[in-house]
Amino acid sequence: MDTRTEWPLLRILTYCSILLGIGCALGFPAGVCGQQDSGPLNILNNRGPGEGGLNNIVETGNVEVYIQQPSGAPVEGVAVVTLMNLSGQVYRQTTTKTGFVSFNNVAPTEYKIQVVSPAYERAVKQVDASRKSSAKVTIVLTVPEGGLDVATANSLAALKPKAQKEVVKAMEALRDNKPDVARGHLESVNRMAPNQAEVRYLFGVYSSELKDWTKAKEYWTQTLALNPRHVRALVSLAETSIQEKKPSEAMEYSTRAVEADAASWRAHALRAEASLLLGERDECVKEAERAMELGRGQAAILQPLLARALAERGDKERALALLEGYVRDHPTDVAAKKDLEILRAPPVAGASGSGSAATREDLNAAALNETVLATMGRSTWMPPDIDESIPPVETGATCQLDEIVRNAGARMQELIRNVDRFAATEAVTHETINKKGLASDAETAKFDYMVSIEALRSGFLNVEEYRTIRYSSPGFPASVMTNGLPAMVLAFHPRFANNYEMSCEGLARSSGQLAWQVHFLQRRDRPNELRSYKLGGDGPSYAVAVKGRAWLSAESYQILRMETDLVAPMPEIRLAADHIAVEYGPVHFKSGALDMWLPQTADVFYQWRGQRVHRRHSFSHYLLFSVDDKQRISAPKGGRELPPESDKPR
Repeated sequence: MDTRTEWPLLRILTYCSILLGIGCALGFPAGVCGQQDSGPLNILNNRGPGEGGLNNIVETGNVEVYIQQPSGAPVEGVAVVTLMNLSGQVYRQTTTKTGFVSFNNVAPTEYKIQVVSPAYERAVKQVDASRKSSAKVTIVLTVPEGGLDVATANSLAALKPKAQKEVVKAMEALRDNKPDVARGHLESVNRMAPNQAEVRYLFGVYSSELKDWTKAKEYWTQTLALNPRHVRALVSLAETSIQEKKPSEAMEYSTRAVEADAASWRAHALRAEASLLLGERDECVKEAERAMELGRGQAAILQPLLARALAERGDKERALALLEGYVRDHPTDVAAKKDLEILRAPPVAGASGSGSAATREDLNAAALNETVLATMGRSTWMPPDIDESIPPVETGATCQLDEIVRNAGARMQELIRNVDRFAATEAVTHETINKKGLASDAETAKFDYMVSIEALRSGFLNVEEYRTIRYSSPGFPASVMTNGLPAMVLAFHPRFANNYEMSCEGLARSSGQLAWQVHFLQRRDRPNELRSYKLGGDGPSYAVAVKGRAWLSAESYQILRMETDLVAPMPEIRLAADHIAVEYGPVHFKSGALDMWLPQTADVFYQWRGQRVHRRHSFSHYLLFSVDDKQRISAPKGGRELPPESDKPR
């Protein structure tokens, strides 16, 4: 059955029909727009660090920053460079992809320069620009623990520059989730320099991205034949063995990784996990504690594992204290919260309170304790409210909110001018959560899906949706349709941005990229124009106030990820909660230079009329259509024909 909905600009809806639809999220991307240096400082009107008094008439200078890899080559990829005074006050900030930045017309004084790049540790260096008209500083970035090991770095340094560049591009493509692009660079460097351990390793990473674990293990084994002390290959094989429930094999690889690099917290962490699977609880505790000592904040994820090992060997009090601290700092970890509920549950009558075997029996029995599970809150089955905590951001990097919102909005307008519709294959997985927190068997459905958006002369936008059930798919589970998807990101459109209170929380890392983390909240004095819920096909609509958080690429202002929650429950329709999380990725035109960032997955959680639901939407096989092409097309390959108002793909 086809579904079609139209919205004018003043009433664009992420249109959630209950009975015929509960709304959720996906939408249009921002475009590409590079961030620029803020330009020369007007020293007569704007005082920078070190300025004041006679400094107002002192000649200004330049600070040139060269950013290098450990090999000495310029850093490739995006880096955010911040010029600060010695007390940490931000003076200038810009991005670069060339490994070079020049801050022009700066006051003559001392500065700190901070560099943040996705592949490297954050670096800060001081420079004295008080005595020179042009100060130059070189900052060599270091790879974080778990990055290139010494032997690998040395082998890459021996490659010719062109081959090194191909390796770097392959790494960047893998980080950006572009395996096909990565494979091209890997094949290129393999022709120039065959039998390189690092290239074999990256081929394994490429295979793992495609979920071809057999091939991935084959490549990583080849890596070890060329370099037996390749730490990341050893760690990857250990992780794969853990997933395959082969603890003895995992112990062998993780032990070799520790021998190759005793300072690798990941290697010790995998030894800890393998030890627990083998029943060696004391060894697990020792290795987990060592990993946490080496990894510091990065290794905090090991605390639940350590707590389980402590509980199993009878040290329940310490396990409780450890797990309580972890859950307090990581409120989104649902599994850890469940472990904590189990540990807090009273012991089962007749069970021994000491000894690892008895403790495990207590935990298993408590896991089935209906009293505990019946009191589970929202966070045990759906992500916590976005305002429960602020995700971590880099220190010393400040946002320019107006510029971020302006650039994101401008690219969105450009997108609407150039592209008026897209089609995709949509796969839906639906499960309900009972009062015990247990999920039902998943129901699935597939659709041919099309969205059309058109800017009208009157200043309105006409948005339409079409769905066609694919083959023998049963349609939307529970007869509740997720409808009206393409409006979520329009919160950043110039027409709607003023309806929200926005604040930039800082520079974060999302999907392997640097991203500005922006919080938004519906203003009480502005209309709710983007979101509503409707009961039935002809029933009333209810405007919804939402709040959310978005991660926008520091390089292009594309939206990488977006999450929303209700500002408040809606008792009039018995909607208690609604949380949406969307991951976006690039879709490239077959012709032209325009990339669209469209949803790859959308997770929808809602509690309506006492029913708890988790629904996951996955989108693939995108087809994009130009406003200049007007003729009938077919549905995405493999599907039935879409409604007739379609365009020729570019």
